[in-house]
Amino acid sequence: MNGTVRSLIKPGMKVAIVLKQDQRTGKLTEGIVKDILTNSPSHPHGIKVRLSGGEVGRVKSILNP
Repeated sequence: MNGTVRSLIKPGMKVAIVLKQDQRTGKLTEGIVKDILTNSPSHPHGIKVRLSGGEVGRVKSILNP
């Protein structure tokens, strides 16, 4: 499941995000959503979130809906 629709992402979900510095390589970072930072209902590059560890990036996939 992709991470471009805000309504599908909730705090506490496990997701894979791409960090700003990893956008060229596409390296994914897994973690638990703490905050949703994107206000619009969808975003073509993925909804921006903050993970529980403090990392900020765009959701590329939802690992456990």
